[in-house]
Amino acid sequence: MKRNFLFLLPLIVPNIALANWFLPDKNPFMGKYENQMFYGIGQGFDTGILLPPPVRPVPFYIGTITYSQPTTFFRIPARRNLNISQTVGFGEKNGWKWDDYTIPMGYFTEDIALFRYKWFYMGTGAGVGLQVKENERLGAKLLFEFKVTFGFNITREWATEIFIQHFSNANTADENNSYAFYGIGLTHNF
Repeated sequence: MKRNFLFLLPLIVPNIALANWFLPDKNPFMGKYENQMFYGIGQGFDTGILLPPPVRPVPFYIGTITYSQPTTFFRIPARRNLNISQTVGFGEKNGWKWDDYTIPMGYFTEDIALFRYKWFYMGTGAGVGLQVKENERLGAKLLFEFKVTFGFNITREWATEIFIQHFSNANTADENNSYAFYGIGLTHNF
């Protein structure tokens, strides 16, 4: 399945341009802190689109641990991330053997803040990495990740985030059926 994601540019560029107006000087992800750990889990969905509606859940899950540091992206508050994830599949559904996709992944990403209102924030991110083995669903070890995050700062040190996460090989192989997850996590700033 080949997809062209250029149609997203008219949606993303105005958000980036307006982000400086909506965001305060400090980083909404991390505040004044220089380090962050994220611990998250997610439910898999069988879909072939970038941001899937949560309507076709499958027995496929992800667990993620992320280390982040604050940065900026064209003066927009951001964070750079080193992610380690483990996918876990069980059984068969929708013609896929989800057990075959129990695979560790490592990837680098950067998230940018799009909006902040008091204790709430929203961000988006993208990155690149590798999964340990190639499989019939993605057809390559190479991974590209896209994520949308909605967060709530519980305190200055702790926040919870809801995320939508998409992995694909960006059409670098013949097969590109993607992985998609909805999940929740906890961040700790230090």
